[in-house]
Amino acid sequence: MANKIPNRQMICDVLMRHAKTDKDLVVLCSDSRGSASLTKFAEAFPAQFVEAGIAEQDLVGMAAGLARCGKKAFAASPACFLTTRSYEQAKVDCAYSGTNVKLIGISGGISYGALGMSHHSAQDIAAMSAIPNMRVYLPSDRFQTACLVEALLQDTLPAYVRVGRNPVEDVYAEGAVPFTMDKATWLCHGSDIAILACGEMVRPALDAAEMLKHQGIGTTVLDVYGIKPLDTASVIQAAVGAKVVLTVEEHSPFGGLGAAVAQVVGANCPRKVVNLALPDAPVITGTSQEVFKHYGLDAAGIAKTAVQILH
Repeated sequence: MANKIPNRQMICDVLMRHAKTDKDLVVLCSDSRGSASLTKFAEAFPAQFVEAGIAEQDLVGMAAGLARCGKKAFAASPACFLTTRSYEQAKVDCAYSGTNVKLIGISGGISYGALGMSHHSAQDIAAMSAIPNMRVYLPSDRFQTACLVEALLQDTLPAYVRVGRNPVEDVYAEGAVPFTMDKATWLCHGSDIAILACGEMVRPALDAAEMLKHQGIGTTVLDVYGIKPLDTASVIQAAVGAKVVLTVEEHSPFGGLGAAVAQVVGANCPRKVVNLALPDAPVITGTSQEVFKHYGLDAAGIAKTAVQILH
């Protein structure tokens, strides 16, 4: 049965479990409680919920202020606005100050589909990764999302988490997620091509590996949910064990997973690295799946690119 629970809902579920006993946990949003699946949290814990309205700079500034008072602040807003309108606050109030604010970018990538470039966030990995002391995470499914939020609740460092709007097919099984904080997850092993993917691209990358298997192509698939800090040891190991490396991301071709992997591979174990990403242009209008298919970011497209770069 297809999964019907989006990653954003899992974030709310985990936060609600902890809010029952941890009164220092606070959640803020920018007139986006419905989009962030936080309506239930706001209703159940009104004293631990802050509505900032459509004011992303204020959202992050208030979250930082609460965190400096000892609160564990989670600030949720559409990724397209959170990483642009409140960039200075993320840089100064959160990262530079080492403040315990978790920034949750909802409806990331091209989740908003038909709303176009104004609502797409194809630059957020690059922007947030460029901020010193800011960690960047793109969980691949609902179960990994839950593990990530649980881990983030245990530390006091700033972080940016990007999740999509729609449910994604499960990569892992409930209760059986091989999760280690800041370590990439090995999903399968092969000696021909290594596919490194993040976020919603992990499931199609895994499906592509199955297609390639039937063509006699051995594929490694690495779930790189942590873009920063990057698990360089796993990246090097994957590259050393393959002929070529293919990175797959729902992001601009500049400054994302592909760029980070190319830097590591080029410096440590030179291999051909090809980055499969969104174009350096406004994307077409359509649903997420239609856009992914158009740009070769679905399983068939990933498999096709893998064959092309191998031969």
